[in-house]
Amino acid sequence: MTTDSSSQDITYDEVAAAAAKLKKAGTPVTLDALVEELDGASPSAIGRHLRAWRAEHEQPAEPAPVELPAALAAELAKWARQHAEEAGAGPREAMARLERDMDELIEAGSRLEADLDSANSARYAAQAAAEERSEEIERLNAELRNARQVAMDALVNKAKDQLAIDGKDAQLADLRTQLERSVAAQAAQSDARLAAEMELVGATTARDSLAAELKDVQAQLAQAKSDRGALRMELDALRKKAK
Repeated sequence: MTTDSSSQDITYDEVAAAAAKLKKAGTPVTLDALVEELDGASPSAIGRHLRAWRAEHEQPAEPAPVELPAALAAELAKWARQHAEEAGAGPREAMARLERDMDELIEAGSRLEADLDSANSARYAAQAAAEERSEEIERLNAELRNARQVAMDALVNKAKDQLAIDGKDAQLADLRTQLERSVAAQAAQSDARLAAEMELVGATTARDSLAAELKDVQAQLAQAKSDRGALRMELDALRKKAK
């Protein structure tokens, strides 16, 4: 036994040496055994050093493995599977809904792509049709300008023809007046000459001369009528041309 130890000077090394001695002797290292071995030492001081010694030299014993009975293990496995199935039913259903939603989204995306392709094709066709229509409108505008120019030229030519016809009418009227004056003058001259001749050569000579002169006047009148007919035909032709 160790003697002359007190609670004031007990050290860890003293407690550790006493514990090692007990352990070597096969005696369990307990607080009571150490208090007895370290006679006169304070149990509280020994207890503090004993906790430090155990933490350093003793490891907690591993618990003995627990073996379940086969029937209990089977029931636990059955319960675990059932619990897993019940617990996974919700996530599986949610996953199935997500997959269905994903399929619907993919299908909707495909439809949108098809609609977009169709819309693009329609837009391209509309642009091509608009370009063709623009070219057609430009061509029609050019033809309209040409037609207007042709119509304007026709109106100008018609106006010129009308002026020419009006000039011909004036010329015919002037010729008619001159012809009438010429016939009247010739008739007056014939009458005067006839009167003079009748007075000079007698009634018979005057009658023959008058007859001859009358034929001459008639021939001149016929020629004047022929000229007037020719002028009228020319005037009619000009009028028909103007129409």
